[in-house]
Amino acid sequence: MVKGKQYWLLKTEPGEWSWEDQAANGGVTKWDGVKNKQAQKHLKAMKLGDLCFFYHSGATARRVVGVVSVLKECYAEGSGDKNSEAVVDVKAVGEMRRQVDLKDMKQDGELKGFIMFRQPRLSVLPVPEKVWERICELGNGFEGDGIDIGEDDDDAKA
Repeated sequence: MVKGKQYWLLKTEPGEWSWEDQAANGGVTKWDGVKNKQAQKHLKAMKLGDLCFFYHSGATARRVVGVVSVLKECYAEGSGDKNSEAVVDVKAVGEMRRQVDLKDMKQDGELKGFIMFRQPRLSVLPVPEKVWERICELGNGFEGDGIDIGEDDDDAKA
């Protein structure tokens, strides 16, 4: 992983904004609608190029489905006063090769203590590098991660 890069998890209800919506929008969107002050603080800490898990929340789909990167750091949208909304722009990097369900994450001993389990209602969360790597491992990585998981492995054995 790149030194100095930060990792995040962004939650969205698939009925409001799904991975499919993200992809259909050219992969770029403004991440807005974050009202919680702690979640806004996390948005403000994001830096250009940081990676974020795209997480579907809600009753039927609680899973990491893809990865986006920060395309534009936090800016205020609205009237410019204290009621302005903090937003970041994100761009799709790639879909998880295997979606990682919340149930699977909770059962994984290496993810014990992950903030998402302690603060399940928070919509923007920091992800420690070791947790990022483990979730990527559980999902067999993501498209665009530079890891080739193809049939070439069979050729190398021959």
